Amino acid sequence: MVLDAKRDSVEFIMEPMAKIFSRWSPNAISWLAFALAVLAGILIFLSPWYWTLLLPLAAVVVLLSGFFDALDGKVARLTGMASRRGDLLDHVLDRYADVFMIGAVAFSSWCDPYIGILAIIGVLMTSYMGTQCQAIGAGRLYSGLLGRADRVVLLVLAPLLQIIFMAFTDGWIHIGAVSLSAFEMVMLWFAVVGNLTAVQRALKIWEMVPP
Repeated sequence: MVLDAKRDSVEFIMEPMAKIFSRWSPNAISWLAFALAVLAGILIFLSPWYWTLLLPLAAVVVLLSGFFDALDGKVARLTGMASRRGDLLDHVLDRYADVFMIGAVAFSSWCDPYIGILAIIGVLMTSYMGTQCQAIGAGRLYSGLLGRADRVVLLVLAPLLQIIFMAFTDGWIHIGAVSLSAFEMVMLWFAVVGNLTAVQRALKIWEMVPP
């Protein structure tokens, strides 16, 4: 994965922030990240009607959700509160957060629902293959082109790019007979690269499993 490999480069930010939030329960931070993801989904779904206000707000809320999602594990390790239940809760809420945010795009006026559904499949299969590697005892697998950090960044950029599209076009880029919004471009990336990443991880796990 592209951005998850750069986690160490943001330690100078995450370390002091984890200390600031060290009085919080890691599970509470996980729930906060999830609540923000749900709010982001609602903002995205409603944004076609109030795009000048809701698109930038959605970008900020997605960013905050991603920040707290990255922070919960850091706080858990810092405070010695890391647990299997906490890890399970984090994974469950992350998947629901993905579905809420990407599903909101998929069924909004910004996106063809078929493209959105393929994007959801790509994202869920990518995450599933990462945890499936952990299930066979080989540790969590983060390799591939599309990881969670990449998805968060792209979901922050999508509404910002859509603002630019709305400012200079009718909201869609027209390439011959094909018209794409900024959200659709990101969903296509999730659909294609997400499923490629899932296959890539599956092949890597296959090599790890004894015949």
